[in-house]
Amino acid sequence: MNALFADGKVGVAEDPLYVLRHSCAHLMAQAVQRLYPGSKLAIGPPIENGFYYDIDTPVTLTTEDLPKIEAEMKKIVKEKQEVSCFTLPREEALAFVDKQGEPYKRELIEDLPEDATISFFSQGEFTDLCAGPHVENTRDLKVFKLMSLAGAYWRGDEKNKMLTRIYGTAWLSKEDQKAYLQQLEEAKKRDHRKLGRELGIFTLMDEGPGFPFYLPKGKILFNKLQEYWRKLHERENYVEIATPTMLNQQLWERSGHWYHYKENMYLSEIDEQAYAIKPMNCPGCFLVYNHEQHSYRDLPLRISEMGLVHRYELSGALHGLIRVRAFTQDDAHIFMTPDQISDEVLGVIRLVAEIYEKFGFTYNLELSTRPENSMGTEEEWEMATEGLRSALERSGLPYKINEGDGAFYGPKIDFHLNDAIGRSHQCGTIQLDLQLPQRFDASYIGADGEKHRPIVIHRAIYGSLDRFIAILIEHYAGKFPFWLAPVQAKIIPISEKVKDYAENVYDQLRRAGIRVEVDDRDEKLGYKIRQGTQEKVPFMLILGERESAEAKISVRSRDEGELGSMEIKDFLAKAKELQAEGEPRAEEITRAIAREKRAAQE
Repeated sequence: MNALFADGKVGVAEDPLYVLRHSCAHLMAQAVQRLYPGSKLAIGPPIENGFYYDIDTPVTLTTEDLPKIEAEMKKIVKEKQEVSCFTLPREEALAFVDKQGEPYKRELIEDLPEDATISFFSQGEFTDLCAGPHVENTRDLKVFKLMSLAGAYWRGDEKNKMLTRIYGTAWLSKEDQKAYLQQLEEAKKRDHRKLGRELGIFTLMDEGPGFPFYLPKGKILFNKLQEYWRKLHERENYVEIATPTMLNQQLWERSGHWYHYKENMYLSEIDEQAYAIKPMNCPGCFLVYNHEQHSYRDLPLRISEMGLVHRYELSGALHGLIRVRAFTQDDAHIFMTPDQISDEVLGVIRLVAEIYEKFGFTYNLELSTRPENSMGTEEEWEMATEGLRSALERSGLPYKINEGDGAFYGPKIDFHLNDAIGRSHQCGTIQLDLQLPQRFDASYIGADGEKHRPIVIHRAIYGSLDRFIAILIEHYAGKFPFWLAPVQAKIIPISEKVKDYAENVYDQLRRAGIRVEVDDRDEKLGYKIRQGTQEKVPFMLILGERESAEAKISVRSRDEGELGSMEIKDFLAKAKELQAEGEPRAEEITRAIAREKRAAQE
C-alpha cells in the first residue's frame, strides 16, 4: 500500500494495516467534527485489529450514534479527498493548534523538544497533528466498521476530564473483516464472565471490585491447575516457598519498586512504619535465598511460589478475571552460575511448551533485547542475551526478535499462546535479571572459595493463574477436559424407585476419586439432561429400573454422544484413562531424570 509519510514523501508502507487503521482514525475524527462541531481531539492511534480516537464532544454520544458517524465516514471516502502533509516549528505549531481550538494537541506539542519540527496531515477541511504515515487518498479507506464506545480519562489520569473513546476496526479486504467479526461473535459466546457465572466458577461483587470470589466449582478448577503445576515442578527439581503478603517499605526501596512502582501498590502502616502489600513475589524470594549462604554445588537452585499479589488498577480497566486487582502468580526464580544460563533457559522453554500443549494451545516465542532505559553494562547484556538466544536455538523452536523491548533489568523471552478461536495471549515469560542480585547482594561461594554473584531467571508459565483460568474458560468454551472439569459425572435417576441404586453408584464413583453429583430433583428426565448439557458435564449417567436390576449405568458423553449401557467398572476404567491426561508426560519425566544425572556428573 502506498502511504504518505511525515516528511511528505510517498512510499510503500511496511505494515499496510497500520497505515490503513491510522488513516481510519483520522477519517472517524473528521466525521465526528463534521457532525458535532466543537469536538476537541485528543489521541487516535491504530491498535490490534483496529483503531480508536479519544474525543471531547459537546454532546454525549451513545452507541446509537455510531451508524451516523460511520455513514459520514463513507461519505468522506466517496469525496476522494487527497491527503497531504506539512511541518511547522514548535512555536508555530502551538499557534496553529490554538487557532484550531485544540487544547489537547497543545499539551502534546508542549511535551516535545523545543527544536522539534511538528508534522500535520490534512484531508479536505480536516487537519490533525500526527507523525503519520497515512494513505494518499481517502478513497483507499473502504473496509471499516465502528464497534463501540467507552470512557477514557485524558492521559489515563482519573483527575483529568473523561473523554469519549470510539473504537473501530479496519481491514484490507471484506473477507478479512468478515472473519474478524465472526471471531468476535464466537468470542461473545465464550466470554468467561458469562460462562464463569453460568458454570458457577467465580463471581465479582461490589464489596470488592477487582477482587475475584471463587465459588466451589471454581476452586476445584483452581486447585487442579495448581496440583498439575506442582507435580511438574517437583519433577523438575524445584523447591516451593511461600512469602508474606505484606512487607515493609525498606524492602521495596531496596528492590526499587518503591521508586518505580509505588503508584500501583497498596500501602498500609504497622507500628508507625510504612508497609506495602506485595505486587510481585521477587523481593521475598531474594530474602529466602539470602537466608543462608550457598555454594556453587547448590546451583542451579530453582525456587517456585504460587504467590497472591495485589496491584492497583483503575476501575475502568477491570475486566472479569483478565484484569483484576488481586491474582495468584506462578512465579519461579532460578539462581545459577553464568555457564548454566543456556541449560536452565532451555529447561524452562521445554516446561512451558509441555504445559501449553497439555491444554491444546499453540504458541509463538519472542526474544526481547535491551531497551534504551536499561541498567547494567554492555558486557552483562551481551552475556544474558546470548544465553537466551542460545537456549532458543537449541530448542529448535522458531522465534522473533523484538528489538529494544526487554525489561529494564534484562532481556526476556515471551510466550504468546493462541487459543481455539485464534486470539493471542501473552502469558509465559522468561526474564534474565542482572540487577536484583546486586541490589540484594546475593552471592554463592565458587569453586575458588570466593564469593560470586548469581544470575537469576524470573519466570512464569500460567502468568496470572486467574487470567489463565479466564483464557481456559474461553478456549474450551466451558467444556473442560475430564481431568479439569469441576464436576466430571452427573448421575440422573429416572425415578424414586432407583434412588438407593443412585446413591450406591455415587459412593462407588466417589471412592474411585471421581467428582460426581446426583440430580435427584423431582423433574422430568429431559429437563435434567438439558441442565447437564448446559453445565457441560463430561458424562451423564442415566439410571432406570433396568440399570438397577443389571447393576449397570447408561452413559451419555458430552463429547462422544450416547455410549450405551456399561458396567460401572468399565466406566471407571475409562474415567481413569481420562484422569491420567492430567499427569505429567512419562517421556518428560525420563528427560528430567537424565538432566539431573548429567548435572550431578558435571
